[in-house]
Amino acid sequence: MTAAQDPSNAHVPEAGTRRGRPRSDRAHRAILDAARDLLIEEGFSGLRLEHVAARAGVGKATIYRHWGSRQELALELLIELAEPHIEVAVTGDTHAELLATVMNPVRAMTETSFGPVIRSLLSEIAMDPELGDRFRETVVRARRAEVARVMARGIERGDLREGADLSVATELLVGPVYFRLMFGGRLDSDFAERIVAVFLAGAGTPVRDVDWF
Repeated sequence: MTAAQDPSNAHVPEAGTRRGRPRSDRAHRAILDAARDLLIEEGFSGLRLEHVAARAGVGKATIYRHWGSRQELALELLIELAEPHIEVAVTGDTHAELLATVMNPVRAMTETSFGPVIRSLLSEIAMDPELGDRFRETVVRARRAEVARVMARGIERGDLREGADLSVATELLVGPVYFRLMFGGRLDSDFAERIVAVFLAGAGTPVRDVDWF
C-alpha cells in the first residue's frame, strides 16, 4: 500500500469510469473515511456500523459484506494509515536510517489521521484481543521486521555492535514515540534525534557521547 492510499490523499473514481469496480471502490473508500471520521470524533465507543453506513451513504449490508465487526473495520483502517510510514529507505547511512525509523511514526502521528485514530483505539488495542492481537500481527510485526532490517544493515556496516539486541530495538526506538502520544510531550525531530543518540550510545560502535539533557 502506498502513501497515495492514505485517506487524506485517496482519489475517488469519477462516475462513469470503467476501470475496476468503481461503485464498489467508491463505497469502500466512503466506508473507511466515515469510520476514520467517527473514530476521531467519538472514539471507538461511538463507532457503530449503522452510523458508519449512514455517514458513508451505503446500506449496512454493504459493510457486512466486507467486515464482520467494527474491530475488523478499525483494523483495516489502522493498517491503511500505518503502512505508508513503516518502510525505511536504504541510504547507506545508519544514523539517517535509525532517525527515519523514529521519524516515520512521529510524522504519522503528527501529520496524518493515524495519530488521532490510534489515540482513539489505544485502550481497545490493549484490552480487546480481536483488535489488539491482529494489530500486533500486522502493523507491529511489520514495523519490527523493518527495524530488524535497519539494524542488520547497521551491523553489516560496522556502525552497530554485533551483539546489539534486535529483539528490543523496536521498543527502544519507537516505544518513546508511543509513550509521548499517550502521556504527553513534544513529538518532533529534536526528540527523534535524542532517541537515536541514546540508542547509539548503547548499540553503536564506537560508543558516542550523548547529551542526555
